[in-house]
Amino acid sequence: MGSCVVKQAVKKNLAPCPICSKPASPETKPFCSPRCADIDLGRWLGERYVIPGPDDEEMLQPSHSDEVDRSR
Repeated sequence: MGSCVVKQAVKKNLAPCPICSKPASPETKPFCSPRCADIDLGRWLGERYVIPGPDDEEMLQPSHSDEVDRSR
């Protein structure tokens, strides 16, 4: 059965699983299995993956475009 999954992944040009590098399964893409999908979810929930954002100081300062001209 494993070779069938490999052939399906090759046919559909799916990228390899980001966790284990095996061919991705169409049912669980971009992962090869539910196990790898769960590993990835655990990494997000454990904050091992981080999407960078603005610094805390930048969040506290209003931008110049937000200022309203009240001199009128």
